[in-house]
Amino acid sequence: MAVYSMTGYASALADAPSTGPGAKAAATSLSVEIRSVNGRFLDLSFKLPDELRALEPALRDLVAAAVRRGKVEVRAAVRREADTTRLSTDPARLQALARAQSDVLQSLPEARPLSVHEVLQLSRGSEAEERLDETALAAARRCVQGLRESREREGAKLVEALAERISQLRTLAAQAEPLVPAVVQRQQARFLERWREALAAAGASAPGGAVGVSAEAAQERALSEAAAMAIRIDVAEELSRLRAHLDEIERLLKAGGELGKRLDFLIQELHREANTLGSKSAALELTGISVEMKVLIEQMREQVQNIE
Repeated sequence: MAVYSMTGYASALADAPSTGPGAKAAATSLSVEIRSVNGRFLDLSFKLPDELRALEPALRDLVAAAVRRGKVEVRAAVRREADTTRLSTDPARLQALARAQSDVLQSLPEARPLSVHEVLQLSRGSEAEERLDETALAAARRCVQGLRESREREGAKLVEALAERISQLRTLAAQAEPLVPAVVQRQQARFLERWREALAAAGASAPGGAVGVSAEAAQERALSEAAAMAIRIDVAEELSRLRAHLDEIERLLKAGGELGKRLDFLIQELHREANTLGSKSAALELTGISVEMKVLIEQMREQVQNIE
């Protein structure tokens, strides 16, 4: 299954078939545009002309069936080009309008009679409106399909960008892993050395050179503290969890579908591990690796926020 971005754009044009006596005298063209950007939920907005306003529920269902998340704007426009020198009307429809107007005026004497423009509009009848609606829906279907294809292309680019950063994070983790044992040993040795120096200084300052504890007890306490410190600065577990999160992200990207929210959670976990790596780091090399990791993870966060 493909991965879809929430960013996309598509448009469709259509010519509505004309009906009635004025068919040759008028041409109706229709355009539909759909654009989408990222959003936490599906947020639909419509900008439609009055003659297409009744189609909003159908258009809403059409878009919602193809798009799950994002801020989506649907625009439609109708343009009519008429040759006024060749306008004609349907006599039967004009007679029906005249009878309807007469009935209305009998009941409502103060009502205003129909204007020529209103008569021409009404004489087109429901058949022309139905055909315009059909044309609009057909154009909207093509536009929605185009939007989906556009979001799929953008999604493929996002997957490529994420894969590149995942590879860079794995490289950084591989660089950090061999540094960990050496850093732990070096810090332990430094700790024990300072411990002995502190004991020696305390013994020299005490009366008769006594420090109040035996050498064996002091050595055992020193080793215990050194082990506890080694646990605190050992980042092997963080590197292991970071790799596990990267594995899961790769699995989700291969599976495709609606995975934006899950990826966002995993990016938070990656950032947590990189932060812990930096805070526990006892060597400048590991600190530098932590900073580079956080830069890459932040770049991934920006990409993931555009995935559906």
